[in-house]
Amino acid sequence: MRKIIFDIETQNTFAELAKRDVLGLNLSLVGVYDSATDSYTAYLESELTKLWPILEHADVLIGFNSNSFDIPILNKYYQGDLTKIRSLDILEEIHKVLGRRTSLNSLAEGTLQAQKSGDGLMAVEWWKKGEIEKLKKYCLDDVRVTKDIYEFALNHGYLLYKKMGEVRKVPLDTRSWEGGASHRLNLTLPF
Repeated sequence: MRKIIFDIETQNTFAELAKRDVLGLNLSLVGVYDSATDSYTAYLESELTKLWPILEHADVLIGFNSNSFDIPILNKYYQGDLTKIRSLDILEEIHKVLGRRTSLNSLAEGTLQAQKSGDGLMAVEWWKKGEIEKLKKYCLDDVRVTKDIYEFALNHGYLLYKKMGEVRKVPLDTRSWEGGASHRLNLTLPF
């Protein structure tokens, strides 16, 4: 099973938009872990043609808040429809159990005893200042955290998160996370 764990960063923020619409945000960078090659790579907006074949050959796309944020933004740049690829949004899985959202950082603190290396607002600033290496490092750090959280949940059937200084447990049914039919695409046009 080819798993693509990914995260995106944007060039702008919701505060810069006239209305809070995810499609008003512009992509700056995509960070990817590819289980087929056991490698991490980052793609700038100008390099997306290299990313499409990787996503098209994925059996599952794995992210955090990816179904309502990352995938819709990526779809603005893609000629097909990335929602046709099977996806697992870890935040959606948590929301099903808790009835609310929690941050990736609170999961990193509770589950991994680690913290994220920054935040999305810092990533936008790095983009605007042309600090691309900082942006890549931050995005790939988030991909690593997402991968570690995903693997922990698979192995243990739960995640831990921090809320008000207290570590809490969220049980997850991960039995279907690695099963199911493949939904690969092959839509990239050979330009």
